[in-house]
Amino acid sequence: MVRSIGGLPGPDSVVPVPRVVAEAARGRAVALVWHNEVGGTTFRIGPDEHADEFVKVLPHAYGRWIGKEAARLEWAARYVRVPEVLDHGADDDGVWLHTRAVPGWSAVDPRWHDEPRTAVIAVGEGLRAFHDALPVDDCPFAWSTAARLDRARAAGADTDRLGPEPPSDRVVVCHGDPCTPNTLIGADGRWSGHVDLDATGVADRWADLAVATMALEWNYGPGWEPLFHEAYGVPEDPERTAWYRALWNVDVDDV
Repeated sequence: MVRSIGGLPGPDSVVPVPRVVAEAARGRAVALVWHNEVGGTTFRIGPDEHADEFVKVLPHAYGRWIGKEAARLEWAARYVRVPEVLDHGADDDGVWLHTRAVPGWSAVDPRWHDEPRTAVIAVGEGLRAFHDALPVDDCPFAWSTAARLDRARAAGADTDRLGPEPPSDRVVVCHGDPCTPNTLIGADGRWSGHVDLDATGVADRWADLAVATMALEWNYGPGWEPLFHEAYGVPEDPERTAWYRALWNVDVDDV
């Protein structure tokens, strides 16, 4: 068993190490670095500043989610720095994804708690680099508004109140979950990679931008949107931002 050092639960919580994690570690140090509200856990193998690998374990209901992320990571790795997939599968503990570590820390790591300006710039520049690098024409994945609205309606959401989708600005390969923790930042203060690509797909870039700026307030407090937009290189757009945030809030996980 190991104690959590980040995410949920708190630092004094103890969580059993799944068998797949212990087998992958082969005697190396193991630490729980994330535990989310659906019971998913992420374990680091190796010391903090020199992590070797990570293993994400989710309940069996999320088997399709793991498969989606593995496929997207394998495709995106040809163009941007994302974790290399070493293996994925299922066992009695749940479904799991084993990846090689990317150097750096999550943008919400305590390493950046007192340096939010550096982190916000890294997140903005990193998302722009992600959008610029991934080729839309070769992307086999979509994150379409139509599919997201259909999924929301099927879950009982009132999507009519969103109104019509704003005119398209620039179609890119979106990250799909551009919240602050999913940008990694290196020791030099620059973005070093991206994680959690299970929803990555082709969409208007504001589907990412609107959520990325919303997440900044969750993690660093209000007032960071102008700096983010400066780092990304696009002016603020209140109309598109409001619409895509509303879509995010009615969308549901595609388990």
